[in-house]
Amino acid sequence: MLEWKRRNGSVGEEEVAGRPVKGAVGDRKRAPRGRVASAPDPELVERPRRRRFTAAYKLEVLREAEACTRPGEIGALLRRERLYTSHLSAWRKQRDEGALKALGRARGRKKPHPLETENVRLRHRAERAESDLATARKVIEVQGNVSALLEELLQAKGATRDGSSER
Repeated sequence: MLEWKRRNGSVGEEEVAGRPVKGAVGDRKRAPRGRVASAPDPELVERPRRRRFTAAYKLEVLREAEACTRPGEIGALLRRERLYTSHLSAWRKQRDEGALKALGRARGRKKPHPLETENVRLRHRAERAESDLATARKVIEVQGNVSALLEELLQAKGATRDGSSER
């Protein structure tokens, strides 16, 4: 019996009335060797997301609702679009206040004028060029100092080699 359990992967499981009892779905310690349980954790529920409606969609639905003349047409429209009557009343209020026109505009910051963008780019370029120029000037100054020092050292060594008594 133990050999059969090993082959069928039920070793380590509890037995009730002679039958093996399997663990919960997603229980890692009860999963077969080398495999991880692929079932999602039942306690983790995906959060529902709110629907978002564009201003154009709201205005279109309001136009369709106002075009309905027979009884039951508005209900059919709401069922088809999966909306509530409160949506219509809120959207009518927004339309009357002019809020839907404001919603139709693009959100976020306004894009800068192209001349401003180019101006900023040219300023950065000028600052970079000025810093490169300052670095180049420092390098030239250091090279001049090194050259002067080497010249003095060579003159001093040359004077002692020639036998002159400069010391």
